[in-house]
Amino acid sequence: QVQLLESGGGLVQAGGSLRLSCVAPDDAVRSLIMGWHRQVAGKKRELVALISSGGVTNYADSVRGRFTISRDNGINTAYLQMNSLKPEDTAVYYCAVQTPSGWDYWGQGTQVTVSS
Repeated sequence: QVQLLESGGGLVQAGGSLRLSCVAPDDAVRSLIMGWHRQVAGKKRELVALISSGGVTNYADSVRGRFTISRDNGINTAYLQMNSLKPEDTAVYYCAVQTPSGWDYWGQGTQVTVSS
């Protein structure tokens, strides 16, 4: 099991920005897709953004143009830059690593709260 550690969550006003970080201890993640997911209580966890080992990205429609996922393979770290935050972005954000069997490795989550 890859142990992922998220950080950077907090409370921010609508229109503000936040940057999340996710650190993995295993060099094996350099060849794997990393992604950010979010979950609101009572709702299904949803994929927000992903990035391949080569830097190809994909975003949920709800965040495209506002969020940017990036990674630094030299330090096994993924980032999620969140700009123009909206109250509906409020959720627990999870970092994850994808293997051929699915999203197998997860972080503990970091809370993002956006006030009106």
